[in-house]
Amino acid sequence: MSTATQNTSAQITVDIIAGARPNFMKIAPIIRAVEESQLRGGSLNYQLVHTGQHYDAKMSGDFFTQLGIPAPHVNLEVGSGTQAEQTAVIMTRYERLLLDARSALCLVVGDVTSTMACAIVAQKLCVPVAHIEAGIRSGDWTMPEEINRMVTDSITNYFFTTSEVANNNLRKSGITNERIFFVGNTMIDTLLANMSRLQPPAFFDELKLQDKQYFVLTLHRPNNVDGENTLTKMLMAVAAGARGLPIVFPVHPRTAKTLKLIAGLPSNFHFVDPQPYLEFNYLVQHAKAVITDSGGITEETTVMGVPCMTLRNSTERPETVTMGTNELLGTDPAALAPALEKLFAGEWKKGTIPPLWDGKTGPRIVAALEKLLARS
Repeated sequence: MSTATQNTSAQITVDIIAGARPNFMKIAPIIRAVEESQLRGGSLNYQLVHTGQHYDAKMSGDFFTQLGIPAPHVNLEVGSGTQAEQTAVIMTRYERLLLDARSALCLVVGDVTSTMACAIVAQKLCVPVAHIEAGIRSGDWTMPEEINRMVTDSITNYFFTTSEVANNNLRKSGITNERIFFVGNTMIDTLLANMSRLQPPAFFDELKLQDKQYFVLTLHRPNNVDGENTLTKMLMAVAAGARGLPIVFPVHPRTAKTLKLIAGLPSNFHFVDPQPYLEFNYLVQHAKAVITDSGGITEETTVMGVPCMTLRNSTERPETVTMGTNELLGTDPAALAPALEKLFAGEWKKGTIPPLWDGKTGPRIVAALEKLLARS
């Protein structure tokens, strides 16, 4: 476990936990807002704790560099392992950190293993927990992320939410309104702050990609990618409906294991490494559509006005469907054909941007934390 020198100029120190790629886009606006508040004499200081759940450059380091996230004060250096193994190491190492230097608050974001593990440790040591992106639910208990959300929210003190749907989910579970803070979406803060910096990946010209004349595909959910036959059928359905347009497929490490077993895929597939933030969102911005089983990407496509097809049976972000550009197709490959026909016919919905997805969520969170911690 590596520890860097910590700035202790402020009186109240909050641990900001990040462990995996989805977290990094969500913490950047919070860190920026804390630092801006400090310049105005604000009371908050932060300690950035990287658990090391994602530890290679493509899944972690590139995002820190591109998004201007400072080097972590602490890296727990968890590394690879099963979910249980990673959870255990995160918990033991974060416990050691809190016992050595107790923080005023543990701030966790999203729904990865690090989110749940650090929340549990903090509460057992009577350190309050704030959860950014609280209250979202898919209803699908086969998703590890859903378990992480439910466990984290069951022991959270302060709930920072992205939508009224999330607010209602929390109220139904007995959370009172004074503990719920509807602030918006920090991932959209990051997107809007970087729109002018998006840049094409090196292969963009090599593949002769043209604006709105290619698809972006991402798949990593176990039920879509762990079976060779299942993944083959899905990929063939995508290719059949793409009408020969290029399909750019940044391949998740989990998906790569199954892809190695599959031969004879159509030539319009272009398999590339996971992309850094600026390059990936450039691809999304200029795509004809995105086909995915991710959650966060559906938020970004909604804000950018890009058609999105989600290959899942449920979503924890229903506002991307009811308000945005996303459609939930399910996991049956047969659902792709009519959706793609609708797209090519120019009949895809335009969508709107959900409330408070305006790029100002980070400052709202920091203002709320300063008030809460001043009272404690």
